[in-house]
Amino acid sequence: MRKITSEKVMSADNQQERSKIINPWYITGFTEGEGTFHVALYKDPRMKYGIKIIPEFHINQSFLRKETLLAIERYFGCGYLKRNHANNFEDDTLVYVVRNREDLMNKIIPFFEKFPLISNKAKSFQLFKEIITLMNEGGHSEKAGIIRIIKMAYQMNQQGKYRKKSQDEIIYSLKSSETIRQNPK
Repeated sequence: MRKITSEKVMSADNQQERSKIINPWYITGFTEGEGTFHVALYKDPRMKYGIKIIPEFHINQSFLRKETLLAIERYFGCGYLKRNHANNFEDDTLVYVVRNREDLMNKIIPFFEKFPLISNKAKSFQLFKEIITLMNEGGHSEKAGIIRIIKMAYQMNQQGKYRKKSQDEIIYSLKSSETIRQNPK
């Protein structure tokens, strides 16, 4: 074991900085209760098949515990905080969001591989990881890849229980790239 000889390392300022570092297992536990791995699917006529795929990791919490979300944001060094439902003034929750695919692939996924979830959320995480890997390989640029992503996304988070449209509606709404070029809106 190495002996610490620097006075600065043992100073009160340094101890305060160390106390601000959040335990990674705390983040895993917090995610078990308040976090979600989600793949948003939006109609977007600018996209090749008329659908935009946005993978995101987020954690919701009351604004009273904003410091916890800020500590998690500092830990990962990515993402941002925002009001959960900006148009609903009765909702006092904040959400920590990571949407950048590079950050998801290089920070969020390796974190949860090292500090794994143990609930049913672990299945959603595995599907989330597969979707991001497929997207990084260009799978979201082909119709078959998009359909595969949609099917995996609908297996996440209690089989897509809270989605507004059915899986079949989303798949049916996919347009061929030729149709989109002929009928831009």
